[in-house]
Amino acid sequence: MQIRNFSIIAHIDHGKSTLADRLLQATNAVSDREAKEQLLDSMDLERERGITIKASAVTVYHTHNGEPYMLNFIDTPGHVDFGYEVSRALKACEGALLLVDASQGVEAQTVVNAYLAVEQNLEIIPVLNKIDLPGARPDEIAEEVEQVLGFDAASCILVSAKTGQGIPELLAAVCDRLPPPRPPVTEKTRALIFDAVYDDYRGVIVYCRVFDGRLRVGEKIRMMGLERTFQVTELGKYTPKPVKCKEIGPGETCYLVANMKTLGDVRVGDTITMENDPAEEALSGYAPPQQMVFCDFYPATTEKSGTGFEELRDGMERLSLNDASYTFQPVHSEALGFGFRCGFLGLLHMDIIQERLEREAGVQVVQTAPTVSYKITMRAKGGEVVEKEIHNPADLPNAGEIIDFYEPICRVELMTPKEYIGEIMKLCMDRRGVFKNQMFVSNTRDMLTFEIPLAEIIYDFYDKLKSMTSGYATMDYEVIRYNKDDLCKVSILINGEPVEALSLICHRDRAEQRGRQLLIRLRKQIDRHQFEIPIQAAIGGKIIARETIKAYRKDVTAKCYGGDVSRKRKLLEAQKRGKQKMKSIGSVNIPQKAFMAVLDTGE
Repeated sequence: MQIRNFSIIAHIDHGKSTLADRLLQATNAVSDREAKEQLLDSMDLERERGITIKASAVTVYHTHNGEPYMLNFIDTPGHVDFGYEVSRALKACEGALLLVDASQGVEAQTVVNAYLAVEQNLEIIPVLNKIDLPGARPDEIAEEVEQVLGFDAASCILVSAKTGQGIPELLAAVCDRLPPPRPPVTEKTRALIFDAVYDDYRGVIVYCRVFDGRLRVGEKIRMMGLERTFQVTELGKYTPKPVKCKEIGPGETCYLVANMKTLGDVRVGDTITMENDPAEEALSGYAPPQQMVFCDFYPATTEKSGTGFEELRDGMERLSLNDASYTFQPVHSEALGFGFRCGFLGLLHMDIIQERLEREAGVQVVQTAPTVSYKITMRAKGGEVVEKEIHNPADLPNAGEIIDFYEPICRVELMTPKEYIGEIMKLCMDRRGVFKNQMFVSNTRDMLTFEIPLAEIIYDFYDKLKSMTSGYATMDYEVIRYNKDDLCKVSILINGEPVEALSLICHRDRAEQRGRQLLIRLRKQIDRHQFEIPIQAAIGGKIIARETIKAYRKDVTAKCYGGDVSRKRKLLEAQKRGKQKMKSIGSVNIPQKAFMAVLDTGE
């Protein structure tokens, strides 16, 4: 039986999951009665938002020219935050279907995913989807594919994943144009782990692709990286229902269950081999994912639940079993108590994790403002220069100890209709962007490339871009390096006391403006007290902005009617002395919503 392994890759909303549904139906893997939309998106969140978060692998059988074929395909996410899932899926394949929307054309993420596939030396079949739409322009878009990505316009296959038009031709092209798996180079078993999920009843379920040798039920396997040994209790394929198998040969993908209790027993990218006859060297794995956005999660304290810290920790640990690409470590804040400092691949990833925590673990979470990771070089005690990574403004040493401050710089690729180029240029320049180049895509669209600091794009850059281009522009970004710049930490002092949970890192030129905006918002959130409260923004010892929360005023002279003015003055003086004393010993109560107001609004 011939084998073909391929991934479906595309920009967001270009129809990957719908095409996967049609392929399952066309190969009779699911009956028309069982068919439903987004069949492979098993998570509630994926179905609600209409996006794919986890890549999912499926095996189907197809007969072409009288010969049976086994097709193993992986439906991947399209969003830039889940690019790591895409790169893992491509490693297990020999080919890829690159989907392009026949009405929208080549988008930013299409280009990125195409390059990912080319780097892995995959055979790529360009597919134009949604040709049933009234606004479809297949001929123009085929030219665009040739111009931007370099694939022959004549090699594009026209399909409509919604109606099923062109699917037989696509299956024929998969069988004819995609290469079979490479022949085994050794008789010893080697299988690459490309994903793992946690099941409450069966432990860890590992998804792997066998390159050499065979896997059989009952045999002892060894993880080459972690050097742990397990016994295989179940092997199988998703078709898309799980079907058990006795053994799996080279070139096939499968799931494997082997009494693994925690995800610490498995590492994605590790190689599985036999315990009694191990392979000499492992397969090349994956670079670990780079966390780009950091923020703190604290349990929302309520009278009923108490702190909720333990529940939050359990929820975090359970989620990390299914998603190895986020990190967390315990932190403590004077204002918010105990919580976790978490690292994410991007803002959507952060949003998804928070929502899954609230749903799956039942924990209400208070989230601080997202920050990016900075690097500093500083003088240590012995006088030597050390490099340190900073994920939280509170971890910064004194300004005098810092020699250089580095921030992450992104290469941002923007696809936009030509009429919006001026506005996008202005937006990028306002965010300290540096223009790199402009590429002609078609008669109506261009691709602009900028280098912009990551801190400037993580808050509301994408929203502004979408609103100023009526939703037509698309963007993709990747962190390329760290640049030295004039950055500083802005501390917030309330009644003379610094509050670390409110401090932020920004460029020195913008520090005063950011500090002032923050103080104006804080002034509205903190309640008035019996005494006047100054709130200040400072860099080091220098105050750069100040607002004042006025005191409550009790009319102590109300009971004085008539008589000498000195009686009133005496009462007012006594009140003044009382307020002075209260100011020196009184503490300011900062409500939870004050932190949230500052943290939520980002810019």
